[in-house]
Amino acid sequence: QVQLVESGGGLVQAGGSLGLSCAASGRTNSIYTMGWFRRAPGKEREFVAAIVWSGGGTYYADSVKGRFTISRDNAKNTVYLQVNSLKPEDTAVYYCAAGMTFTSTLYYFMDRKYDYWGQGTQVTVSS
Repeated sequence: QVQLVESGGGLVQAGGSLGLSCAASGRTNSIYTMGWFRRAPGKEREFVAAIVWSGGGTYYADSVKGRFTISRDNAKNTVYLQVNSLKPEDTAVYYCAAGMTFTSTLYYFMDRKYDYWGQGTQVTVSS
């Protein structure tokens, strides 16, 4: 089992920034990839970013490239999402997820391929 706890959400004006964190505990040595997803009101959950736990390779949704940065601190078992130049359409509940087994990098973008999820943290961007 892996437990994930997100923090760092909040209310921010358009153009502002936030730093989200996701602390992992439990079987962290079995994590292969960590991802961030979000669900906006009335919409399906969508991929935001992912990072390979050991190698550090990163992947981003086109909508956030150049504005969001995913990183990790293996010693702290924590993954971060720095969100800059926020837009009202970035308003959503942000979830982190941990995946244990991936047979293709294409799976990093798929929420159903992740095994564990945090409870989510709300990000609200006002215009």
